[in-house]
Amino acid sequence: MSDSLVIIPTYNEKENIERLIKKVFSLSVDFDILVIDDNSPDGTSEIVKSLLSVYSDKLFLKTREGKLGLGTAYIAGFEWALKRDYRFIFEMDADFSHNPEDLIRLYNTCKNEGYDLAIGSRYIDGVNVINWPMGRVLMSYYASAYVRLVTGMKIRDTTAGFKCYRREVLETINLNKIKFTGYAFQIEMKFATWKHGFKIKEVPIIFTDRTEGDSKMSKGIFKEAVMGVIFLRLKSLFKKYKKKPV
Repeated sequence: MSDSLVIIPTYNEKENIERLIKKVFSLSVDFDILVIDDNSPDGTSEIVKSLLSVYSDKLFLKTREGKLGLGTAYIAGFEWALKRDYRFIFEMDADFSHNPEDLIRLYNTCKNEGYDLAIGSRYIDGVNVINWPMGRVLMSYYASAYVRLVTGMKIRDTTAGFKCYRREVLETINLNKIKFTGYAFQIEMKFATWKHGFKIKEVPIIFTDRTEGDSKMSKGIFKEAVMGVIFLRLKSLFKKYKKKPV
């Protein structure tokens, strides 16, 4: 078994999932994959099932009854990983907006450089986004600026969803208390990691918007993120965080 697990939530990703799985397994670093599918009507889980025998003990599938949200998918994946011996646990989109090759850089940042959370960052080295309309680029960039202002975090890409956690981070955070399910989930997890005193590094990546399948972004998800940041900041004023030992 690998020491690393890549968690990939899916909903209607039949165009991408097989290519992505094969690409991750072709990398020079050994990764396991857990796909969490929310009952995709397009047959995504059936494609994954057809590969289980090919990648025995490397590829795993967890199916859920319906579309329950990105955050709950990752929490389910984290809990699954913590029941096993994985040391490094990754979040990754299924649509190739995250370059699988960058998994290696995130892995090395945690394993060899000693960081607790490595973030694949679109904004730590300029603005590295391809195929997004300018309006969405500006919305995302200034949303991160807003999060930094409200929370005090120094992270440039606060909504990034391409990450590597050391096991100890997920063992420390009370996953049952994570409130948000959309993109605010990504902010909440970074905020909790930061407040607990873990070492965080942003690794510059180039983010390429999907060319196959449909985007899952919605106004409701964006509103949750905007209002959720204020909630996080206020809640943190009345909460004690267990700091990582120095």
